[in-house]
Amino acid sequence: MLKFSDYPYEPIDIDQITKDMTQMIATFENAKNAQEQIDLVHKINEYRSKVETNFNLVEVRFTLNVNDSYYRKQKELCDEVAPQYSALVNQYYKALIESPYQKKLEKEFGKLIFEIAKVSLQAFDEKIIEDTITENRLVTKYSALLASAKIRFKGKTYNLSQMGKLLQNPDRRTRAAASRAQSRWFEKNLEQFDKLYDELVHVRNQMALKLGYKNYVELGYLRLNRTDYNAKDVENYREQIYKYVVPVTKKLFKRQAKRLHIKGIKYYDYNLNFLNGNPTPKGTTNELLNVASQMYGEMSSETATFFRFMKESELLDLEARPNKSGGGYCTSFPSFKAPFVFANFNGTSGDVDVLTHEMGHAFMCYSCKDVALLEYLWPTYEACEIHSMSMEFFAYPWMQRFFKEETEKYKFSHLSSAVTFLPYGAAVDEFQHYVYENVDITPEQRRSKWREIEKKYLPHLKYPKNSYLDKGGKWIRQSHIFQTPFYYIDYTLAQVCAFQFFNKMNENYQEAWNQYVQLCKLGGSQSFLNLLKTVKLENPFKKGCIRKVIKPISTYLDTFDDQAL
Repeated sequence: MLKFSDYPYEPIDIDQITKDMTQMIATFENAKNAQEQIDLVHKINEYRSKVETNFNLVEVRFTLNVNDSYYRKQKELCDEVAPQYSALVNQYYKALIESPYQKKLEKEFGKLIFEIAKVSLQAFDEKIIEDTITENRLVTKYSALLASAKIRFKGKTYNLSQMGKLLQNPDRRTRAAASRAQSRWFEKNLEQFDKLYDELVHVRNQMALKLGYKNYVELGYLRLNRTDYNAKDVENYREQIYKYVVPVTKKLFKRQAKRLHIKGIKYYDYNLNFLNGNPTPKGTTNELLNVASQMYGEMSSETATFFRFMKESELLDLEARPNKSGGGYCTSFPSFKAPFVFANFNGTSGDVDVLTHEMGHAFMCYSCKDVALLEYLWPTYEACEIHSMSMEFFAYPWMQRFFKEETEKYKFSHLSSAVTFLPYGAAVDEFQHYVYENVDITPEQRRSKWREIEKKYLPHLKYPKNSYLDKGGKWIRQSHIFQTPFYYIDYTLAQVCAFQFFNKMNENYQEAWNQYVQLCKLGGSQSFLNLLKTVKLENPFKKGCIRKVIKPISTYLDTFDDQAL
């Protein structure tokens, strides 16, 4: 079995790729019958799989060590040539749409590939290649800046991931001081962050104008392949969250203050859920991996095979290290039919969250490793996140092995944080819509607007003695805002769907699991709303959905005697 360290990387040669793709597209266009075109679709798909595997290998190996000079240069190269590659893929999409054999191709591959092709052509043109190169460079600079963080605290140096545990310290003075230390690092680098974001907003707006759009909002939705809902649908959905979820979160935060015995609860207190400390996983990274092996071995035959493959192929990199990029993600290497999970364990319950979350992505990807088209390997983001967030809940029966005597603390903390996340996700989305509809505002005005929106959805947050956060700096830490505009409300949409799985599994676990596996096996073969329809999940945009879903979750949380945990 080939291991990740042995996966060969072939440097991206855009001239050769251009030559090969152009030739295959020309042959496709000149095909004499539908079968010839079907064969060429498979051939082009195989070729693109190799190319995109190389792109992803660069991304992963760069984020594993942002100071690796070879992969840093390769990342810079990929940033340069990715837009040219996108232009080639669009040429292929154009040929697909113009095929005289479209009906027979639809019968072979389904209609969605043609919808994806149309949206892609609306979202990209060669006239924005230079802008896209600039965008990629700026995003890479942002990631490198975050990864470069060295925060001095009590005589030691920490990166942003490693600060996570300090921010949850049961000692109030420690977590307050740690919060201020982290804020000072951001404030020290605020000018760089402001400049990067300002340039990103303007270059994206410029792309939209060049393609004939009023602003970046519509283009942003197209770039995310959103085919069955629009900004107005999302606005109405955010209002559902404000109306039905914010009142629930207010109660949860009052319960938290009571548990902590704090009357004047401050921003740095919310990271701590219990006075005697947040639940923490019991064991080293290797011990947690062994527990995960047991869990996935028992969960189902499918997960047993999947996790064994991931572990034996060394497709998990979980520990935080100096110069390793922050956060967690799952990507894939189509040529090797393999997902890859990246994380930064820091000794908090988030280690288990990120493991089960990213494993949900990876399980879906592994379940679809033999799909006919690259386009069907991954669905759109909001559908992708259903797999990950739901896996966090399906892992509940095994949490005792991770958390021992703190299992109930973990379940209460995890579920309540999933609820309190929804308003934050809505705030991030509303903020981004405002920014891209008002591109010429100053950085100060942007931060002021964030604080205004934050007060609407997160009215509990107060920032005494922290002018950086009080003036609206919190959003800068949210990498999605820089990297992929409008990809954040997706998490909330998926969370609402995951809550449906949670409610179902409490009634009949096996039935809910079967429904989940069905969803995973569908991959990206259907649009978001059609996927929900196929597996009988309610549409989150539908009026009344949020209220219906959140009620049993709130009732379940009320069964916990959280003051005694």
